Amino acid sequence: MTQPPKSQAAKSHGRKAIRPTLKPSSLMDEAPDLVGVWQARIVTLFPETFPGVLGASLTGKALQDGKWQLHTHDLRAHGIGKHRNVDDTPAGGGAGMVLRADVVSNAIAEAQTHARGRWPILYLSPRGQRFDQAMARDLARCDGVTLLCGRFEGVDERVLEHWNITEVSLGDFVMTGGEIAAQAMLDATVRLLPGVLGNAESAVEESHSHGLLEHPQYTRPATWEGRDIPAVLTSGDHGKVAEWRQAQSEKLTQERRPDLWAKRPTKP
Repeated sequence: MTQPPKSQAAKSHGRKAIRPTLKPSSLMDEAPDLVGVWQARIVTLFPETFPGVLGASLTGKALQDGKWQLHTHDLRAHGIGKHRNVDDTPAGGGAGMVLRADVVSNAIAEAQTHARGRWPILYLSPRGQRFDQAMARDLARCDGVTLLCGRFEGVDERVLEHWNITEVSLGDFVMTGGEIAAQAMLDATVRLLPGVLGNAESAVEESHSHGLLEHPQYTRPATWEGRDIPAVLTSGDHGKVAEWRQAQSEKLTQERRPDLWAKRPTKP
């Protein structure tokens, strides 16, 4: 395979200054792999859309500090012919275009040369299994992940089979591509990596961590628009506060997510 043009080479993010800018290319400089650091490899037609929102707030600071790394692999760099075609018409006819197996496979092979240990390959697809907090926790325990962002009518099935790729969905809806879904999944995962959240207990008490929705939260002022903070929260009795929060979580889950409540283990 010929070496892709420099402008189309894989791009990396991490351990660099992250500042607001109108030039995404300022975050696209090459960076060496950091040993023992969790990595995300993104196979996409739009590498310029990364890091996107992942370059802000806690995930952005963690990226800058080298607590995780982000690398993009441009599908177009592996395209066929003078115009670097990445797709073709569906076999059997039909509307739209399908990403070619050979193009996608070469891009994945490039990404996987960096893989080590437990490193799943996920394809963002509306027909995939539902992404949830448990999956985010599992990904955070891996050494890294490769995310394939689909476009058009999807990806040739053969490449999914060849690489044993798992299809994952954010929900029962269709998007124009997998890039936004990939950023959402990475945000949910990266915040669970060691040292990313300022308060580790935040990840323990939040929604879905124990199969329940999170209890209501309050802060100053004590009274706002005629509404008071529940007295139990200002009582200083930590035992009663814990009981109130548990009861509220159970109530909200029953009312808003009966599907989650049904999955709760019954007490003996």
